[in-house]
Amino acid sequence: MILIRNGRVIDPSTKRDEVLDIVIKNDIIEKIGKFQITSEYEVVIDASGSIVSPGLIDVHVHFRDPGFTHKEDIESGSRSAARGGFTTVVCMANTNPIVDNEETLNYIKNKANNSPINVLQVGSITKGFKGEKLVDMENLKNSGAVGFSDDGLPIMNSDIILDAMNKAKELNVPLSFHEEDPSLITCAGINDGKISKQMELVGASHVAEDVMVARDCMLALKSGAKVNIQHISSKASIEAVRLAKRLGANVYAEATPHHFTLTEDDVLIYKTNAKMNPPLRTVDDKYSIIEALQDDTIEIIATDHAPHTNEEKNVDFAKSPSGIVGLETSLALGVTHLVRKGHLSIMKLLEKMTINPAKLYNLESGCIKEGSKADLVIFNPNEEYEVKEFVSKSSNSPFIGHKLYGKINYTICNGNIVFESIEQD
Repeated sequence: MILIRNGRVIDPSTKRDEVLDIVIKNDIIEKIGKFQITSEYEVVIDASGSIVSPGLIDVHVHFRDPGFTHKEDIESGSRSAARGGFTTVVCMANTNPIVDNEETLNYIKNKANNSPINVLQVGSITKGFKGEKLVDMENLKNSGAVGFSDDGLPIMNSDIILDAMNKAKELNVPLSFHEEDPSLITCAGINDGKISKQMELVGASHVAEDVMVARDCMLALKSGAKVNIQHISSKASIEAVRLAKRLGANVYAEATPHHFTLTEDDVLIYKTNAKMNPPLRTVDDKYSIIEALQDDTIEIIATDHAPHTNEEKNVDFAKSPSGIVGLETSLALGVTHLVRKGHLSIMKLLEKMTINPAKLYNLESGCIKEGSKADLVIFNPNEEYEVKEFVSKSSNSPFIGHKLYGKINYTICNGNIVFESIEQD
């Protein structure tokens, strides 16, 4: 058994915030209260000065397995997630082969069985990401897919989208959408604005995102499906989501840590490590994201963890792939840039990283209660550390060298200690 003592237990699902002890037996939280140290405990963790939270849940990661395992695989991605405090992740379907069939889904599920954390998988919405024909959603759900997404590519056919939403509602699964109209983008990964002009590039206008978000919000309203707008970046898109929610649509929105911390100006500093889809936008867009996190227009923080090799990133900006790694810095970026700056309470931050992602994917996790799975993270919100290296196979991050608050001490998944800070630091 494990005894966690004197930690500040924060559970957004019940709004609990008090100093307590937690007893873990096997893979379950057996008791919450105040307990004496006895010989029955194999491990005793002193969490004094630290927060004990539900294990973090990331609904948007790319583990590149199968097909691109030189960048990441399920094993390395899982270790990266554990170091970041995540006990559950949802992997996107843009692997090779694409997860549009039962065989590929089973390959991932079998590898995930050996993961120290909970690795879940979505299926693609359309066959081959071509946007033309729906996958057999019912079969893939029955085979273990927790939702569906063509993330990485937009689906341009509105009729296909509506059919997918109607089926998803019937199956009670979420659909997640990458919202960028490629006909309105010249150079992906950089905002079409002052910095792109300075670099003599024609970038990705916010309108490319806005028109897609507006369309899918209205289709969600019509269908009643649970729809997730991925990595929202534009002020106008946020307003579209806000309106859709007010009208009664079952629409969620997620924001990445890089979109609420950086702007297009940072492209000049971090070069291709600040290239992502959708791109970093203006200061006004950044603060619109923060306001939407405050009023719950954006309910979820997700990393869009997107590993690429140094060789792939160390090229001209226009030729570089988009995306950055994010699992190992996500919580600390939230603590540093949202909580310590007074934008969000620690309770609200953790809500967007635990119970809200669990609700999107209908998961029985993201909470701390007796009898629930022992998925926990223990971190010190007042301890500063410098971002130096990653356990991910890739290190494409603009945050290397940044000093952040919120050092993770332990990650516990299914009752097992899957990360302890002394092992890495």
